[in-house]
Amino acid sequence: MEDIRICPDHGFYRGETCDCGYKGELILRKEKVEKLGRFISGILRHFPDKFGLEMDKNGWVDFEKLVRVVGRKYRWANKWIVKALIYSDKKGRYELNGNRIRAKYGHSVDVELMDMPEAFEDVLYYGTSEEESIRLLEIGIKPINQKFVHLSTTLEKSEEVARLRTDEPIILEIDAKRAREDGIRLIKANEHIVLAREIPPKYIIREIRL
Repeated sequence: MEDIRICPDHGFYRGETCDCGYKGELILRKEKVEKLGRFISGILRHFPDKFGLEMDKNGWVDFEKLVRVVGRKYRWANKWIVKALIYSDKKGRYELNGNRIRAKYGHSVDVELMDMPEAFEDVLYYGTSEEESIRLLEIGIKPINQKFVHLSTTLEKSEEVARLRTDEPIILEIDAKRAREDGIRLIKANEHIVLAREIPPKYIIREIRL
C-alpha cells in the first residue's frame, strides 16, 4: 500500500512521485489508505445493506450516501478524500459516474453488471494450482465466494494472481472467442480483468506450466 498524493497537473496518484516526476502534496498516509479502501470495497462488493445503501442490479449506489456512511466511521474521510482513493486506485476497482459509484469486480452480492462493456479478447487466462487445475478441466471454472469468474487478459497477470495462492501456478488458456460466439457473456471490468458467470470445460484450450 502507498500514500496518496496530488500533482497539480495530473491529479491524485499513489507513491512518492507522480509519473511526471513531481513530488506532490500528501493527501493520505498508506495506513489510512488501506483502512479506507477495505471499508469502501467491502460496502460496494459485499455488504451495502448493512449500512442502509440501496444497490441496483448493476452494482451502483448513491455516492453522497456512501460518503456519509464512510464519514460516520472515519471522521477524517470527507468526499474529497474518498475521491482521492477512487481516482488514484491502480487496480481499477471502482467506477464513479456522476453521483453513482460501484465496484467493477469482486462482488459477492448479487449483481448483473449489464451496463458494463463486453470483452473482445480472443484468448483469456485463469491462474490456479496444479491440483485445482485437474478438477477445473473436468467441471469448468466456476466462481467461488463471488458472483463471477475473474479471468486475466494476459498470461503475466494470470501468473501474478495465481502466485498469491501457490508457488507452482498452472495457467489455463481460455478460448474466449469461441465462448463469446456461443453466447457466453464476457464483461470487461478493466484492462486486466474479464468477468464471466462460468467457463465450461470445453473452452479450456490447454494448460500452461510455468
